[in-house]
Amino acid sequence: MPPLPETTAALRDFALSLPGAVEEFPWGERVVKVNKKVFVFLGMAAGDGPGALGLSVKLPESGEAALELPYAKPTGYNLGKSGWVSFRFAPGDRPDIAPLCAYIEESWRAVAPKKLVRARDAA
Repeated sequence: MPPLPETTAALRDFALSLPGAVEEFPWGERVVKVNKKVFVFLGMAAGDGPGALGLSVKLPESGEAALELPYAKPTGYNLGKSGWVSFRFAPGDRPDIAPLCAYIEESWRAVAPKKLVRARDAA
């Protein structure tokens, strides 16, 4: 498993590979949107320190199971009530990228227009 800077780059690249995905920096934080809706917050949370990784995604299907992971918690700002889950990793952590990419795709599917989802499924 790669170190966090490589993990962050891989997650960003994966998110941007999804149909209609665009990167923006509102509030000074990296987000990836589809159809003007955020589907992933990607960066470090305040107080995490340099080199940490923070990731927040909307998980309507797997959110409950994801929250059982030791590095997951409901997203703040009342987003957790809407199915958003935040993952935090310290600089020395080496998280598995595959499940995190699956969470990013689930979040994309939750907010993307249905025609984009159908096109991805047909490809």
